[in-house]
Amino acid sequence: MTKKDETVNPVSKDNMERLDILIDELKGIFSNIKAHEIMNTSVVVIMPDRTLYQAKELMRLRKISGLPVCDENGMLVGIVSIEDIIKALENNYINDKIERWMTKNVVWISEDEELIDIVEKFSRYGFGRFPVLNTETHRVIGIITKADILSTILNKLKNLYVRDQRMTNVLENTDLHSISLITGEKLDKSGADFYFEINYTDINMAGVGAAKLREFLLSKGFNEELVRRVAIATYEAETNVVIHSESIGKIYCFIRDDFIKVRVEDYGKGIENLELAMQEGFSTAPDYIREFGFGAGMGLVNMKRCSDKIVVVSEVGKGVIVEMLFNIKTGREET
Repeated sequence: MTKKDETVNPVSKDNMERLDILIDELKGIFSNIKAHEIMNTSVVVIMPDRTLYQAKELMRLRKISGLPVCDENGMLVGIVSIEDIIKALENNYINDKIERWMTKNVVWISEDEELIDIVEKFSRYGFGRFPVLNTETHRVIGIITKADILSTILNKLKNLYVRDQRMTNVLENTDLHSISLITGEKLDKSGADFYFEINYTDINMAGVGAAKLREFLLSKGFNEELVRRVAIATYEAETNVVIHSESIGKIYCFIRDDFIKVRVEDYGKGIENLELAMQEGFSTAPDYIREFGFGAGMGLVNMKRCSDKIVVVSEVGKGVIVEMLFNIKTGREET
């Protein structure tokens, strides 16, 4: 999916500081996000033999505030910004070629760089944008601004938590066990296409439900890649019930025309800090559980990665509900 172009809107110093604070507070939760997930792929570039006036007009027409400068092979050779254009207008060299005034020692971002490192570059250099280069070819494949970072984070949060007023009213006034956390619709568990009760008393039974669900979905004709994602996410949720809940857990699967919805719930200890639990590597599993090879702190992270949408609701002493949606699209084998 191509993101919209970076628009040039006046941003006050106070608003920019608030944006920096918000990004800094949220970056740890999604530290594993990589540049290729954040970047604006609708990147506009310009050749070094064009004039600053042509760069100005291109920025105006495309409503962007900076342009990577690339040679005929698409290799990055510089960058020109709206600040460069303003200086050119003030000093009357707007018709000079870009190569004379562009920033040549460009700080760039690799497509595989993670969010933590990207944010650190914004802080260290103070630039408004960074070009993103392909790891192998070093050609420009995108551009990242702080707005792109915030947009990506907010979209990720949207997939984890439902915060609109409609859903807030539903959650506050309804038994969470009787509604879909993703759609807000009444949930008829008796109509589930698949059901499995998790045995939390035997660590060796962790994953049995996910395995049975995998077999069930394959028997329904869903392709292996879709089923693999469902099985991995369900396995992680099921294992969390066995390791942490000290309570019976239940797995429900609902098959619809456009998606598969899996819901795993328990009535146990709950999660004290959900945001912390979402961080890669965080785990409260005791040592004896780790000896079985569990408790690496990847459960919720893997659920998030494998599902198209996930909502997690928990309250200390009242258990955890994980609801995950997997888009089918071409998820059935052709017959």
